[in-house]
Amino acid sequence: MSQPGFAIPVRVYIEDTDAGGIVYYVNYLKFMERSRTEFLRQYGYDKPAILEDGKLLVVHRAEVDYQRSARLDDLLSVSTEIEKLARTYVVFRQSILRGNELLCTGLIRIACVAPDTMKPCAMPATMCEQLANNTITDIS
Repeated sequence: MSQPGFAIPVRVYIEDTDAGGIVYYVNYLKFMERSRTEFLRQYGYDKPAILEDGKLLVVHRAEVDYQRSARLDDLLSVSTEIEKLARTYVVFRQSILRGNELLCTGLIRIACVAPDTMKPCAMPATMCEQLANNTITDIS
């Protein structure tokens, strides 16, 4: 079962918006990145993009569904859950809400790669064990 209710608050600043005060679409991905980083930080991964054995975590795929726009000064909640965990990657299910209103969802696939070849490799066993306890659907 996933860590229930893991989310971080994000305030929308002027730098996040276009000239009309609406959040620029790519910034939703930045908000999701912050939430994933904090999700992993709770397991002791202070710099989760670079693992202690030198392996890297990189975004391999991002599917984003935009429902409604966030605006300047909105207070958002950005949640993170593990959808699927495999030997070489993890898929995160993420949502961005303003109050109870769903603004955006995403499925973000993060791959573990060797730094010299950038080819997929197995995630560290301890990381897999920690994340396996928080997976909502599938471990393969």
